[in-house]
Amino acid sequence: MALKERFKKSLNSLKSPSAEELRKALASLDIKLEDLLPHLQPADGKPYYRKLLYQNNEVELLVMNWSDLECAPHDHGNSKGWIQVVNGDSENTVFEVKKGVPFELFAEIMSKGSFFFAPKKGVHKMKSAGRENLVTLHLYSPPITGMKVYDLEKCAACVVSEDCGAWWPEEQRQKVKEIQLR
Repeated sequence: MALKERFKKSLNSLKSPSAEELRKALASLDIKLEDLLPHLQPADGKPYYRKLLYQNNEVELLVMNWSDLECAPHDHGNSKGWIQVVNGDSENTVFEVKKGVPFELFAEIMSKGSFFFAPKKGVHKMKSAGRENLVTLHLYSPPITGMKVYDLEKCAACVVSEDCGAWWPEEQRQKVKEIQLR
C-alpha cells in the first residue's frame, strides 16, 4: 500500500482524537526510515527540514530531519501531539512557563523507536543527540496554528505563521505577533 494510502487509512477516521488515540494512530502507521527517505532534504542552516506528509481538518503528520542545531523552545499552539524518533537520538528539553517565561525543568534522551507526548501549550525544545541523523515523525491534532517560539536571550516570544518552524522567524511575514516577556 502506498504511503499516502496508509496515512489516509489510519488517520482519516480520527475525530477530535484523544492523546491515546493519536499515539495508537501514529504507531499503527509503522513507518520506517526507508519510507521517509524520499521526503527528506537538507535543513539549510535551520535546526530541521520539515515536510507535511498528511493533513485534514483533524490532524497533521510531519516528518523532520535534523541538523546539528537546536530548535528554540516552543509550544504547539492549541494542538497536542506525539513525536516518534524514527532514526537517531533526540534530546528533548521540557519547560515550565511561569508568568509567561519558560524555565527548564529537565532534559531526556529519546532513542530510535521512542514516542513522546507534546501537550497542548506545553513548551519544549529538541536537538539531535547522537552520531546518527535524527529523523522524527510528528502527529498533531488539530493541525498546528498559533505556535509560540521563545527567544530566552531577548526575553521575547513570537507567535509564528504556519510555514515557520521552531526558530525565530527571519521573515517579517512569519511574525504573527511579537511579545516581550517580563
